[in-house]
Amino acid sequence: MFSPYYARARKAGPADPGDHVALNVALYGASHRRWAMTERGRAALARDAQTLRIGLSRVTRAGDDTVFEIDEVGAPLPRRVAGTVRVRPEVPAGPRLGLDPAGRHRWQALAPRSRIEVALRHPDLRWSGTGYLDTNDGDVPLEDDFRSWEWGRAATGAGASVLYDVLMRDGRRASLAWRFGPDGAQAFDPPPAFEAPATGLWRIPRPARGDRSGAMTTIEDTPFYARSTLRTVWGGEPVEAMHESLRLDRFTMPIVQAMLPFRMPRRRS
Repeated sequence: MFSPYYARARKAGPADPGDHVALNVALYGASHRRWAMTERGRAALARDAQTLRIGLSRVTRAGDDTVFEIDEVGAPLPRRVAGTVRVRPEVPAGPRLGLDPAGRHRWQALAPRSRIEVALRHPDLRWSGTGYLDTNDGDVPLEDDFRSWEWGRAATGAGASVLYDVLMRDGRRASLAWRFGPDGAQAFDPPPAFEAPATGLWRIPRPARGDRSGAMTTIEDTPFYARSTLRTVWGGEPVEAMHESLRLDRFTMPIVQAMLPFRMPRRRS
């Protein structure tokens, strides 16, 4: 999605997306912070109906569970990230939805609320809790149709809620708000919008939804993307949401494209 190598290849003509694959792993915390997103070529890719292999890492369907067997090296600091993450759905998957009026970009919550079991060897880390798994796909690059988007997800009661707000390249706006639970998925009226403070380093704007008194904590601050946690209220319920802000005009800037390989190196295999 954000590969500078794929962007460069597309400029030269039709490009093979299977030659630009990566497994992204991000750990946050004072003592275990890691980032790994090594792009690999088609020789490192293998897949069938149950398994996706990228380099030494593998994603497998095991019944209803999805199991990530991770073996990656971080960047820019070359620290290993290895171990297993198991995602076990607790509520049904949601519908496949268009993010834009033309339906050229799709999103689906595969496991809107899940039980997560993390067992890492490098670093030595064990954790379990509530998680989330989704998928995005599109017919054209994101930057062709979008200028920006905001995304938020929170566990709520026995389920979860997900919010999308997108700004199209032509200036139109679109929003999605979906609630997921044991009985299925349904759209709902999103909470009111407010402007949270921009990130500290790269000054990424962070429009959000919920109670204006909500507290935003930055966990990833890059030139075109911010990831944060948001403590706020959705539908009268206090939540701790994961929040993302994406700025695609910044992503396409030549200086940003030149910076990306420092965090996203490429290997043939």
